[in-house]
Amino acid sequence: MVMTEIERNNSVNNTDNDNAELELAQNFRVISPGRMVAKRFFKSKLSIAGLIMIIFVFLFSFVGPLIVDATWGYKETQVFKIERNTDMVTIAQFTGPDGKTYDYYDKSQTVIIFKAPPSKDHWLGTDTSGFDIFTRLMYGGRISLVISFIVIFLETFIGIILGGLAGYFGKWVDQLIMRIVDIFSCLPSLPILLVLSATINSIESIPAEHRIYYLMAFLTLMGWTGVARIVRGQILMLREQEYMMAATTTGISPIHKIFRHLVPNTMPQLIVSATLGLGGIILYESTLSYLGLGVPFPRAAWGSMIALADPSRGQEILAYYPNMWVPAGVLIVVTVLGFSFIGDGLRDAFDPRMKR
Repeated sequence: MVMTEIERNNSVNNTDNDNAELELAQNFRVISPGRMVAKRFFKSKLSIAGLIMIIFVFLFSFVGPLIVDATWGYKETQVFKIERNTDMVTIAQFTGPDGKTYDYYDKSQTVIIFKAPPSKDHWLGTDTSGFDIFTRLMYGGRISLVISFIVIFLETFIGIILGGLAGYFGKWVDQLIMRIVDIFSCLPSLPILLVLSATINSIESIPAEHRIYYLMAFLTLMGWTGVARIVRGQILMLREQEYMMAATTTGISPIHKIFRHLVPNTMPQLIVSATLGLGGIILYESTLSYLGLGVPFPRAAWGSMIALADPSRGQEILAYYPNMWVPAGVLIVVTVLGFSFIGDGLRDAFDPRMKR
């Protein structure tokens, strides 16, 4: 059969289209959802700035003490003293082996370095107890970061379980869990934390070093409701999707449906919520430490270091020793802003309405 001119032209056009599609496929490749989220995240300058802030705080708090200990040998609660020869003579009497009384004369004097200015030995000086401020800032960051991450993990764990059950089963289960959520949401968090912390401090049978664990439990108890609401709302929307109907036909249990198919689809929202919540937990811990109800002395905490400038204790430190409290305030601001920037960046990166 002889090919007509029109058929020949169509054949040539089809071949050109196939070649163009092949060339297009070679030049472009499909980006996975994870890489797409990362690409959007790193496009934001604020997200990168927040990431740099948090990396700095983590290195300062966890790697810094190791470097300081290896370099200078400074500890968290080490009191720095010096020996000085003075004109004042210390006289002491003691009884010798022969039974006679002798006088002991000593012209040296041990002086604790209180409120020392910044120097090459103490970059930020020493505080009212003779502790190195720079070293205690590092250990205070450890406390704040560890508490915030443990509390956020526990809040997320409890919120996922209760929110998942409420969203999937609905009816009386949803009503019961949501009424509990409403009760906890109506409670004033900070006043209750202050009362509970003061109560714990008044119980002498509880060691001071264990009070921080009660603080974490109280913060978790007051903060899980937001996660439960997020998970419930997402599951109410997802449980009617086609893939869930297909999963139902396979006969899997409701628990597997919730925690294998539904909860993983809520992870982007949970990651954003957890990141934004980390800053709030640090502020709560710092506030309680500032009021003397958080991390006990002599353990270091950013809030308790700022409390040295409390006007009720006098204006001297607030006016003449900014090196004792300004660095701790700066670190709190940097940490909270860093987590906020990262949370905002993740929220925009996970948003499907963002341009590709």
